[in-house]
Amino acid sequence: MRVLISGAGIAGPALAYWLRRHGAEATVVERAPAPRPGGQALDVRGVALDVVDRMGLLGDVRKARTRMRGSSMLAADGTELFRSTEFAPSSGRLDSDDVEILRDDLAELVGRAADGVEYRYGDAIAGLEQDADGVDVRFASGATGRFDLVAGADGLHSKVRRTIFPAAAPHHLGAYVAVYTAPNVLGLDEWQVWLRGEEIGAGAGIYTARDNAELRVNVGFMSDVLPYDRHDLDAQRTLVRERCSGLGWEIPRLLAAMDAAPDFYFDAMAQVRLDAWSSGRITLLGDAGYCPSPLSGQGTSLALVGAYVLAEELARSGVGGLAVYETRMRPFVELNQALATENPGGPAAPESIDRAKVAITL
Repeated sequence: MRVLISGAGIAGPALAYWLRRHGAEATVVERAPAPRPGGQALDVRGVALDVVDRMGLLGDVRKARTRMRGSSMLAADGTELFRSTEFAPSSGRLDSDDVEILRDDLAELVGRAADGVEYRYGDAIAGLEQDADGVDVRFASGATGRFDLVAGADGLHSKVRRTIFPAAAPHHLGAYVAVYTAPNVLGLDEWQVWLRGEEIGAGAGIYTARDNAELRVNVGFMSDVLPYDRHDLDAQRTLVRERCSGLGWEIPRLLAAMDAAPDFYFDAMAQVRLDAWSSGRITLLGDAGYCPSPLSGQGTSLALVGAYVLAEELARSGVGGLAVYETRMRPFVELNQALATENPGGPAAPESIDRAKVAITL
């Protein structure tokens, strides 16, 4: 089987790895010219840790995990409201077996795991036409190719999803977030600081990375759907400043670092809710098919498990395995998506998280 995967984040390379393990040929096409740097800390939980272990990466993932001693919640003037040495909002309990790891670290580990995978950076799918026997693909570069299957792992704003389900749109959850790297101007030592400005509907989370040399800054605000150009980073930075500079404390200083950040990222908090993830020989994976939003803390785990299940079912039944892939994954997806909405403005209940992160059998 010859499979084209759109998207070289986490889901796409993980699927390529498992396809190669099952003897298929995998090609990953990615619009960006190189692997994307930066990103927030991600959680790998429950059965996703089993997937990572079966990839032979669990030891490396645990070595690369974030190291936090605790966290503080601050008022707008910088007054510490409370602190914890047992819990961090980005990852949960610090003594958990779950792993928090920076996005770029996990992407590097997963991306280099598979031998024989062709990566086409700086290109993208421009057109898809399928028949009973395969999919003809036209690339933005002008190249063409024919594949047995196309998998869209191209994120929340998936072009593959728009091609097969043009009426489907992400479900907005009422907030936007920006994530970027800054120098550790606060002198934090393996610590997280969180700030909530309820009066202006904004908040921030800052934590250390790279042996305390860096900060990963997360700033966000509540809002209905906003019209903005997803490719105009300067306009997005302006929007973040307008909505978040009133947070006080050191936030204006950290917002000033956005201009120099090589990895600035801005997007809506949203979910993808579809009745089906496949059409013919084209299917969806990870955020492209079932984004739970960062509010769930489970997007990475869904991507890793989805890649494993999809490759397994394709190996068993060819394209006919797509229906089983959806049947197996849907209860797992729905429970994890519910984590983002069951307690608006706060974390999901621990018992809900525990149920959701293991709600599938590999």
